[in-house]
Amino acid sequence: MKKLWFGVLLAVFIAIGAACSNVDPHESAQKHDMANMNGQGENAARNSGENLPLATNTKVLSGKEFYITAKEALLKINDKVRLPVYTYNGSVPGPELHVKQGDRVKIHFKNDLPVPTAIHWHGYPVSNNQDGVPGVTMDAIKPGKTYTYEFTATVPGTYWYHSHQNSVNQVDEGLYGALIVEPKNKATFDREYTLVLDEWMSHGNAQMNMAGMNHGDMNHGSCTGDGQTDTSGSCHDMGMYGLFTINGKSGSAIKPLKVKQGEKVRLRLINAGYMTHALHLHGHEYKIVATDGHPLNDPQPIKDKLLNIAPGERYDIEFTANHPGEWLLECHGNMKGAAGMKVKIQYEGAKSSTDKANAKEDLPAVDLTKYGKPASGPFTLDQKYDVSYTMRLGTAMGKNGMVYTINGKTYPETAPLYVKTGDRVKVKLVNASPVDHPMHLHGHFFQVLSKNGKPLTGSPLIKDTLNVKPGEEYVVAFKADNPGDWMFHCHELHHASAGMVTEVKYKDYKSDYTPDPDDQTNRGE
Repeated sequence: MKKLWFGVLLAVFIAIGAACSNVDPHESAQKHDMANMNGQGENAARNSGENLPLATNTKVLSGKEFYITAKEALLKINDKVRLPVYTYNGSVPGPELHVKQGDRVKIHFKNDLPVPTAIHWHGYPVSNNQDGVPGVTMDAIKPGKTYTYEFTATVPGTYWYHSHQNSVNQVDEGLYGALIVEPKNKATFDREYTLVLDEWMSHGNAQMNMAGMNHGDMNHGSCTGDGQTDTSGSCHDMGMYGLFTINGKSGSAIKPLKVKQGEKVRLRLINAGYMTHALHLHGHEYKIVATDGHPLNDPQPIKDKLLNIAPGERYDIEFTANHPGEWLLECHGNMKGAAGMKVKIQYEGAKSSTDKANAKEDLPAVDLTKYGKPASGPFTLDQKYDVSYTMRLGTAMGKNGMVYTINGKTYPETAPLYVKTGDRVKVKLVNASPVDHPMHLHGHFFQVLSKNGKPLTGSPLIKDTLNVKPGEEYVVAFKADNPGDWMFHCHELHHASAGMVTEVKYKDYKSDYTPDPDDQTNRGE
């Protein structure tokens, strides 16, 4: 199963970045418990979950004030699999929070878990002291304690929230949910659904005890994007990840999406997992109307093209329900988990169609750098910048196994990106490693200006998470308009926990937070 609480030291190894693609499951690497790198496994003695309550279905909560409790439960993924998980308000994903642009939002959070935790508002430009990164912006919230997050909903769009405390494990265990900020102007669609993607381990014995596992049980190494091993060694068997889910369910357990003929339907797609998923909408044209919460300029209709969604990314797509019947939105790829990541789109009152899954069909992927129509964005390649920074993403062998580096260093030894309020900042992202790195910047949005030396030819692309594939080079730019100390890291969280993290630090900002050097619970990676 996915949520395995290891009781031993595990070495670092790579997870490949293309789950729903043509990659053999034996040629990518397992998610692992990085907490145990220092012998502090959270749940070495965790029970199998027989006494836990069953997680509820995800609820939508609207308003300005919310109460969220982190607690343990059992998640029923399908009729055969139940897993002990961490939840927000007893569900995975946690409750979908709907607020309106301009609202002053309060989230009263209580930690009923047996371990410290914290909430990060992924993609949202909250003030620095609300960013939820223990050891950087706040102390971890200990078991039994409460904390109130507060921020103004300034920017509409699709965002999400998740643990940023030992996040490689806690997100993996279910601590995530959607944050939807509705625009001041009335929505232009008739119906909407939020779909949160994830992947989980599966075994013949779902409660298998990993305490006896040792380094000799693992094959350390990494894979290139085409599934071949690199010189660092062989790839671990990713076949253990046999369950892909939408909103915490897999296969026939996923609730169909009901539509009426003539409706304009918006699907909000959020990838909370650690693999890229390639989605295909059957039977309909669709438009990608937003990415990472930001609208695209004049998006063109797409049909029978795959939409690749990397870890941490969000895409809003819209289609008109003009083809009655029963259709699929499905994940493509030959990994066995892909078959479970599909949801039916059912027209009310219509007879079922003969639409069938074809997850191995060879379809082209949408190229976001050429999608939509050009328009003026906030930045250009040839303008003057106050700060320029090159971020070379790589790998190296550390004393405990593979590490992931920025300019040859691992966090906290990586060189911060120093800025002042008002600076225009240009960053070049170069992937010199054999795997994908979805790079996520806290507290800011950046504009993607070029890919592999060529300017974008489509809509201005504003994001907070950008997937950089092996050999690729991007130039992005942002304005330093949110003072603080902010994380900039890979959102394949195994890579972050193994070193691929740096910070954007404002020289004219002084935090009023002082981490307790003796408090080892402040582990916000």
